Amino acid sequence: MTTTDEFVPPVGWTRALLRELCASIQVGAGQRAEDRGRPQTEGGVPLVLPRGLRGQRIVTEDAAAVPVVPWDRARTLARYELVQGDVLLTRTGTVGRCALVTGEHVGWLFHPNLVRLRLPEAGRVSAAYLVAYLSATAAQDWIRTRTAGSVIPSLSIRTLGELPVLVPPAAEQEMIGATLAALDAKIRAHAEIARVTRHYRGVLADALMSGVLPTEP
Repeated sequence: MTTTDEFVPPVGWTRALLRELCASIQVGAGQRAEDRGRPQTEGGVPLVLPRGLRGQRIVTEDAAAVPVVPWDRARTLARYELVQGDVLLTRTGTVGRCALVTGEHVGWLFHPNLVRLRLPEAGRVSAAYLVAYLSATAAQDWIRTRTAGSVIPSLSIRTLGELPVLVPPAAEQEMIGATLAALDAKIRAHAEIARVTRHYRGVLADALMSGVLPTEP
């Protein structure tokens, strides 16, 4: 298989290390034992968990189940707050899942098993393109080879910063990011349809098997 080191990029494309493209690469703040599992009903700032990164987006199906960091603690963690355009990546366990932070999750905090990639204003890559690149086969293979063999796969900030990134011109980045984001949205929509249909099937089966809902003669 061709790697990014062997691949000759098209004219106008360049290469860069991930750390050279980011304004910061930040691990989430450590959690206190008393804060773990604290529900939103108790008040605080919501926390993005690794399992919430699905389909290149942050997914929170049950808002009531999202843990929060108490207000007094959250005030000391301002540098860990998310802004639109940040990119999150899982760094332990199922390493390499990534998500683009949208307006819905601005101001949220993120779990210590996640890494936040923050791009500079007018940087060399767009956030949408970076998410597309990180979720592609070449980048995922690169990450896997650097976490293989560990009992609990883990990726350090230093190692992640060495990830080679192919950087196309801005217009091509926009096209690539928009095309793949549209496909990701379709995948999420179909996944939601499947989830709702499974739930409906279970409810219908219970009603039919109990006689609550009679069958047509």
